[in-house]
Order: sequence, then structure tokens, then C-alpha cells
Amino acid sequence: MTTIVESVVIRRPIEAVFRFYADFRNLPRFLGDVMAVEPIGATTWRWTIRGPLGLEVTWTVQVTELVIDQVIRYETVAVPALRTRWDVYFARGPNPGETEVREVMMPPLGGVGRATLELLGKPPAAEVAANLHRLKELLETGQVTDLRHAVAGKFDRRG
Repeated sequence: MTTIVESVVIRRPIEAVFRFYADFRNLPRFLGDVMAVEPIGATTWRWTIRGPLGLEVTWTVQVTELVIDQVIRYETVAVPALRTRWDVYFARGPNPGETEVREVMMPPLGGVGRATLELLGKPPAAEVAANLHRLKELLETGQVTDLRHAVAGKFDRRG
């Protein structure tokens, strides 16, 4: 299977969770390898990623759909076969004041891309799960303690 699907329930109202996520400048606060995000257009962002061996790369991400409190769809700007696409869904959680966030990620090159990422030490399913867990931590406690699949030292609270 090439599509990755993970979800988390966050003890915060849907409006707050959606608003936080929709401001892509917040993404480096919980995404393990995203070091910086800056707007370069109304729906276009430049991401700086630190990958294997400490290599930093930048890529352009385009928001393709945004429905308030429901969904954010975005993808890398690249040749179609090399695009990574994310669909992030927001729904009211099982209890009042909770939000379920479900992320669907389609890695580049399908199964080949997924296998390549795993060989490079960047297993997409584990990274998506860790990123969602850090989002939950950040929004519920104000801090990130989950260091799985994150750049070494990125979330270090010392100093």
C-alpha cells in the first residue's frame, strides 16, 4: 500500500486545532524534519527540510484545497510522479471539545518512493504518526517531548 493514513484525537476544539495547523508557520513546531516554513504566495510556501546525513533541502508546497474546520490539502510542486501529497481532515472528536485529525499522505513514486524513504531511514508511516503525536502534545501541553523521527536536537528544551 502506498497511501499512509494515521489519526490522532486532540483534546482541543476543532476551531483551535484547524486554525493552528492552517498557519503553516506553525508546522516546524511539530514536524520532525521541517526546519522552517515561509510564505511565498497566497497559497504557496517554501519549506526547509533537514534530511538524511544532515542535508538541507527546500521545496515548494502548494495548498490545493482548504475548507475551514474540515480539510487542508497540499502537495509539493514538482513533476507529477515526484509530488508528495497530504490530505489532513479535521472532525469533531468522540467527546466534547476534542478534535480528530486524520492525515492521508501519498509519497512520491508510490510504493517505490515509500520503500526508498524507508531505506533512507525515513519510514513515512512512522514519521506521520510521530508528527501527529507531537501536534497532540504541543496543542494539549504546550511542549513537544516525542523525539521519534525528528532531527536530532530539534525539540531539545535545554538552553
